[in-house]
Amino acid sequence: MGVYPDLLYLFLNRPITKKETAMFFKQIFEEKLAQYAYLIGCQQTGEAIIIDPMRDVDQYFELASKHRLRITAAADTHIHADYLTGLRELAERGVRVLASDEGDEDWKYEWLKGSDYDYQLLHDGDTFEIGNISFTAHHTPGHTPEHLSYTVTDRAGADGPMGMLSGDFVFVGDLGRPDLLETAAGQKGVMESSARTLYESVREFRKLPEYLQVWPAHGAGSACGKTLGSVPETTVGYELRFNPSILAADTEDHFVDYILEGQPEPPLYFARMKRDNRSGPALLGELPQPDHLAPEELVERGSKEDAEIIDTRERSAYMGGHIPGSLLSPFNKQFNTVAGCYVEEEKQLYLVIDREHLEEAVRDLVRIGLDHIRGYITPGELEAYHDRGFTLKRIDPIDFKQVKDMVAQNGRMVLDVRKSTEYDEGHIKDAVNIAHTRLLEREDELPRDKTLLVHCKSGARSAVATALLNRDGFEAINVDDHIDNWKDLEKTTG
Repeated sequence: MGVYPDLLYLFLNRPITKKETAMFFKQIFEEKLAQYAYLIGCQQTGEAIIIDPMRDVDQYFELASKHRLRITAAADTHIHADYLTGLRELAERGVRVLASDEGDEDWKYEWLKGSDYDYQLLHDGDTFEIGNISFTAHHTPGHTPEHLSYTVTDRAGADGPMGMLSGDFVFVGDLGRPDLLETAAGQKGVMESSARTLYESVREFRKLPEYLQVWPAHGAGSACGKTLGSVPETTVGYELRFNPSILAADTEDHFVDYILEGQPEPPLYFARMKRDNRSGPALLGELPQPDHLAPEELVERGSKEDAEIIDTRERSAYMGGHIPGSLLSPFNKQFNTVAGCYVEEEKQLYLVIDREHLEEAVRDLVRIGLDHIRGYITPGELEAYHDRGFTLKRIDPIDFKQVKDMVAQNGRMVLDVRKSTEYDEGHIKDAVNIAHTRLLEREDELPRDKTLLVHCKSGARSAVATALLNRDGFEAINVDDHIDNWKDLEKTTG
């Protein structure tokens, strides 16, 4: 056994061969946010940069170490709306950070200017190096005013760029939506002008070599576009030929109409991410370590005004019996989106979650600024709590046949929590439409003297919405059924 450390020492300290001088490139995918970060390193010098990092930066240091690299720099493409940047965490650890100084005064990295951090603010055409790798910043506004994309050249073997880190400018099959400054951040009257700015950025994109690879910051499932593809990378030439948003840029007015039409309602927490990424996210340091509590203690703590209980079980288990006042956010791809839209940032959080998912859930929450995760119990412990005679609340679901019978009665109202685009394609007569991701801010539009029959397409979004409404004092019932069954009922009964 003693020989292996010696062999490892010889391996790690061997001379770097010519074949190892090429660029190291690693795309890092985060499924729930559909987000891509990039670790790019020079294998000759061992230096590396992380592009568009999330806030739990330990994962990047671990990955870099695995590949015998050290992170010496980090850069953002823009001020993100869907997660908190890791730039400040990295700057605090002595990493040099690079960020845009383009755009207007409302969209600057305020936390960087005048700080003691090692940083560089970038403008269009600026370059920087990581070992033998050269990066050039390109101002590509439209999604945001300050947005930069970076072309990447491996100078060890080429004198021209291999690809572009396109951020939220160009996705596979889509472009970054230009409406978020207005629909998410509340900056009124800028949606159309942002779309026209994006049109000009597309005109510049057309000038790039068609062979150039395009490495986006998001894939399918992100709310930063409307039709993002699930393929992780593309090329300029492919997008020029097949990207519907780029093809719509035959005229400026046609492009503006196309790019603004059908954009989904942005998650409510996006405004907070914009604010914090601009002013500076709170320093995280180590990941929170929530206490393993007895169910009785979690119920007591979670009932306080400054607290929130998040139940991560599937909706059928939650509806069958849950802690009164707890929210439902199943531990799936929508976990942090639902939590971000339904939980205020200062709340003390308590989770009902399987132990093996705890660290992942903590990472999901801190990535959207929900840092105060104080304790947890497991689903099995919740069941045992109930078996000992403690009360859990039950919500019996209904189907669309029951909805049809109930809507004719007084004191009932149908609430459709699908996207407005889905609602416009067909809906139940007189149903009120509020997307589940915007429900918290629009609850005052709903009557408290009626029973709300809450539905979506399949029962998943309506389940989390029903939990929120019941927490906030409404009488709400989940329609756990598929919308096609309503359509069938309409055909047969008229």
